[in-house]
Amino acid sequence: MKLYTYQACSTCRNAVKWLRAKGISFDEIPIRETPPSIPELRAMLAAHDGELRPLFNTSGQDYRAMDLKDKLPSMTKDEALKLLSEHGNLVKRPFAIDTKRGIHLTGFKEDAWAKALG
Repeated sequence: MKLYTYQACSTCRNAVKWLRAKGISFDEIPIRETPPSIPELRAMLAAHDGELRPLFNTSGQDYRAMDLKDKLPSMTKDEALKLLSEHGNLVKRPFAIDTKRGIHLTGFKEDAWAKALG
């Protein structure tokens, strides 16, 4: 499983701590320096029933600075995914993905992660 995180994010740190406590292996990737790829973003989008908003860090400064609240509804999915793949700060984090195992998680909610990761 790939886990995209940001070191200054307490939610990411909580997810890492939880995964380690459960003995779940993962490869941690710095989301700002190495954002998820377009194929990974497409897989996450499909897991969220084609809804773009759950993939975006809507509380982030970049999201507000780029006025995405107003722009996102008129963007195509391809445009939005390209933007996410180029700006890791825009991606909802932590971002956990393992398409072979059917794991597609954004944000950290312990109950949802426990259900998905068994």
